[in-house]
Amino acid sequence: MAKFFCSLWFLLILSGTTSIAAHPGGHDRDLEGESVTAEKKWTLVIHGGAGSMLRDTMPAEKDAAARAGLTRALEAGSAVLEKGGTAMDAVSAAIMILEDDEHFNAGKGAVFTYKGINELDAAIMDGKTLGAGAVTGARYTKNPILLARAVMEKSPHVMLSREGADEFSREQGLEQVNPDYFATPERWRQLEELKAKKLGWYDVDLKYGTVGAVAVDTHGDVAAGTSTGGLTGKRWGRIGDSPVIGAGNYADNRACAVSATGAGEFFIRLGVAHEICARMRMLGEDSKIAADHVLKELELLGGTGGVIVTDPDGTATISFNTPGMYRGKATSAGDKMVAIYGDE
Repeated sequence: MAKFFCSLWFLLILSGTTSIAAHPGGHDRDLEGESVTAEKKWTLVIHGGAGSMLRDTMPAEKDAAARAGLTRALEAGSAVLEKGGTAMDAVSAAIMILEDDEHFNAGKGAVFTYKGINELDAAIMDGKTLGAGAVTGARYTKNPILLARAVMEKSPHVMLSREGADEFSREQGLEQVNPDYFATPERWRQLEELKAKKLGWYDVDLKYGTVGAVAVDTHGDVAAGTSTGGLTGKRWGRIGDSPVIGAGNYADNRACAVSATGAGEFFIRLGVAHEICARMRMLGEDSKIAADHVLKELELLGGTGGVIVTDPDGTATISFNTPGMYRGKATSAGDKMVAIYGDE
């Protein structure tokens, strides 16, 4: 009897009457046995920080520069995804553009600590493997997101800090720069203003310029990355949420990818990025409901900021409780947008 069913199955295959289920981004076979290419979808969402950005007070040249930077980052990440590249590569490509743009608080243009130095944090996570890498207090790596990725891919660790992170970066052959590369006159002015007003350690303009990206590629894999210079005037080796896996950055193919920006101490206390993913996994909430709920909890604690989220199915969500958030989105369907203010 077993031989009979095996023979029958073999004949059915030869006759082309069976259908083979497709992997996302793969191929089906129709009832005639012809190959049918499944639609390959991808989504990329980016942010350049959230805060008190208002249309009435934002200088036109600063508005234009921010939008141009976001557009370049979208183009870099989209180029990877359009060619069938991975979400990890797309996230890295987009964030590198923002790290190289002095209008954002990451890489070049990072804010100064109270002692007048630039200390850089970054994290990246692969939703397919749950692999993650992060660095904090790095001072010499041109693109900290690449250092975070090197920690994930080329070390047994998840997070490296300060001198150790810099040493590892040199060993991996990543591009090094003099710390003066990161400094800009505008960031120095902000530090001087903070000190003159004796505002303590808190960011003088309440603009959290952290940058980040989340993506889902044509294989259905998600990834998230975040990079920042932290808060203007930060002291005592302060570490925010950006390099903390689960707080400012998280990715899991079973739920979503999240990158956050805002008042890091509150994001750490709630584990915001992981909390959003967990609500989606465990409660079945969609990304919008989960993100809005967690940000409401954040607000009740006194925290402000925002998140970007993408699901494995390509759904994109942007949620923030501040007046504005530098943000952008691109998809395989041709959707593309950049925005700054809450009314956009």
